[in-house]
Amino acid sequence: MRLETLEAAATWYVQLNDGAADLARARAWRQWLEASPEHAAAWARVEKLQQQWALVPAQAALKGLGAAQAQRRDVLKVLGLLLAMSGGSWLVAEQVPYRALLAQQRTGTGERRSLQLEDGSRLALNVNTALDVRFDTKLRTIQLYGGEVLISASRDLQQRPFIVHTQDGSIVAREAEFSVRKLPEQTRVGVLQAGVEVRSQHHLERPLQLQPGQQVSFDSDYIDTVQAVPADSTAWQHGMLSVNDWRLGDFIEELGRYRPGVLRCAPSIRALSISGAFRIDDTDIALANLDQTLPVRVRYLSRFWVSVEPA
Repeated sequence: MRLETLEAAATWYVQLNDGAADLARARAWRQWLEASPEHAAAWARVEKLQQQWALVPAQAALKGLGAAQAQRRDVLKVLGLLLAMSGGSWLVAEQVPYRALLAQQRTGTGERRSLQLEDGSRLALNVNTALDVRFDTKLRTIQLYGGEVLISASRDLQQRPFIVHTQDGSIVAREAEFSVRKLPEQTRVGVLQAGVEVRSQHHLERPLQLQPGQQVSFDSDYIDTVQAVPADSTAWQHGMLSVNDWRLGDFIEELGRYRPGVLRCAPSIRALSISGAFRIDDTDIALANLDQTLPVRVRYLSRFWVSVEPA
């Protein structure tokens, strides 16, 4: 399906839900809808998406440039969600990261941020995180597109469940503290307080109950074996990376999340073991400490290109 067709469908959706009754507009939409099977398919995708989320809240029609800009933002938001529905399509996977770019809340490299939601729940966003928050009368929902978030879900007076969605599935809680990280091929959930329910995308009828101190990784088809939450797994919210007997290669990859540019580890030393606590707000200091404890050297090709090599 062509991008311009999806954008047209998104535009029609926003215009038809702006709160203004307009018979002429409705007729024009019907003509567009019936003009092509591709138009009908795009609109069917809009309707399917609307069943999952209230895409754009109805609002009184406004006039002027500000309203036009707001409408364009709404169109891009809906377009991004339409593209996200085809998670394996070339348009999303290979071309444009619409979901993360259009997210309500985002952090960049080296940036962490905390939010308090309208129900009193708190979110701590780790680096390179993108998510949307959607609350309505029945659900409290987080759509996590990438990155990592630590959630303290508060008790809700309306008894609404707190749900975190990723492309791999869903995590459902009531009042709990838990972390969710979107990995390249999986989602990882760790529970600190109370409990959550984990469901993979293609097997929603088979939930897994996760208890405090437990973590699990899952994809859209399979939930892995439950493991213990590593000590200090959320130390990043305090600016620390705490590791115990990690492979050096894994440590370098994790540290690379917190600095711009390229950070590489030579294959011959990736299996070396490392333990300790490192400040992620100054990764140069963390790197400088490596050659004090391991037979390695840190070579700066530039400020943004660093290689960890055998000594």
